[in-house]
Amino acid sequence: MKILNKLFWATALMLICAATAIAQPNALKFNANHKFKIVQFTDIHWKYGNPASDEAGERMAEVLDAEKPDLVVFTGDLIFAKPAREGLDKALEATITRGIPFAVTWGNHDDEQDLSRKELSAHVATKAGNLTSTVEGISGVTNYTLSVKSTDGKRDAAVLYIFDSNSYSPIKKVKGYDWIKHDQVEWYRQTSKAFTAANNGKPLPALAFFHIPLPEFHEAAQNESAYFVGTRKEKACAPEINTGLAAAMLEAGDVMGVFVGHDHVNDYVVDWRGILLGYGRFTGGATVYHDIPEGNGARVIELTEDSRTIKTWIRIKGGKVINEVNYPADAQ
Repeated sequence: MKILNKLFWATALMLICAATAIAQPNALKFNANHKFKIVQFTDIHWKYGNPASDEAGERMAEVLDAEKPDLVVFTGDLIFAKPAREGLDKALEATITRGIPFAVTWGNHDDEQDLSRKELSAHVATKAGNLTSTVEGISGVTNYTLSVKSTDGKRDAAVLYIFDSNSYSPIKKVKGYDWIKHDQVEWYRQTSKAFTAANNGKPLPALAFFHIPLPEFHEAAQNESAYFVGTRKEKACAPEINTGLAAAMLEAGDVMGVFVGHDHVNDYVVDWRGILLGYGRFTGGATVYHDIPEGNGARVIELTEDSRTIKTWIRIKGGKVINEVNYPADAQ
């Protein structure tokens, strides 16, 4: 049985590598200053034809023009009304027209309109700059990795894990939201091992992105001694079932930060056992609840080549920057 299991994951890893290669026609890489910048947009909740969504488009354009990122990651709930294709096009417009590579993972509302997750992904696949992919054979649709090359382009210098956090609990006796499944956790374990092995046994600096927060977000935010920066106006709406993804990340030693969305009035980062757990900044307009101080915006995350550090901040209306964090230095 152990031999068969190893053969299964060896085959799976080859497929993962193939999927990643297809998803990244233009390799992401650290710039000449050895930096790599990500803008995270989350919970845009675009309603096609609704003027209340215009604020989201304006803010995304403003943030992108100010930050000029290397990559945009959309962490779910991009749309909130039919028609899905047209709404999705509007949610992606500011990024695509600026020629910035982007990656998407779905939230719990995206496939409530008139397209399934797979159909949404197929539509995104037609867009210039798209790096969204899928690993077949495991739960969810938007599970994949993005590697970031070194400045000279000769090696993988960092890795981004994108997960599909699924939608609502499939079990009647378990209320609330779905969870990242055991097969997704195992995919992460095996993929992380492969990247580490290829890096001479040293874990690559890594980040993870998905929509619904892990139960550890609530645990960490309740710890009065934990390093904490930002706004927390609601309890983390995490699943009741914990399948051990955070524990797997601790064991693997690669993931430095996890960034999610889902809870519109949270934008905090908090230290959890040496991993920075962070919310993006609500990006949408007045199509959903959004009572967060100073309005919508985006989280910006900057990595430094060959350094296990994260610099992150939030950019809001008028170009204002708030809640700058240098991790782990500020947490020590």
